Amino acid sequence: MSDDILSTVAFDAEGYLVNPDDWTPELAEAIAAREGIQLTEKHWQVINFCRQKAAETGKSPTLRQISVGTGISTKELFQLFPKGPAKRVAKIAGLKKPEGCI
Repeated sequence: MSDDILSTVAFDAEGYLVNPDDWTPELAEAIAAREGIQLTEKHWQVINFCRQKAAETGKSPTLRQISVGTGISTKELFQLFPKGPAKRVAKIAGLKKPEGCI
């Protein structure tokens, strides 16, 4: 099922959603599965924070903003979203690549 939903939306070359308005919680689950992540309540806490912050600022939050805003340590963010948490959560949350991320 997750492959079906992924084929209904456009992604850029790096795997970010082209149109953020296409995002749904179901799509987030499918993107996370593609990234090898099973979403838990903690993941959703981070995703929802990032989506809210992006709606306010027009930008994906940085790792520091995520850590401070959610109260989740950087170490735990790396456990939740391995290999670059700010970029991975932005993908799953349907946001643009965070500024300053390579």
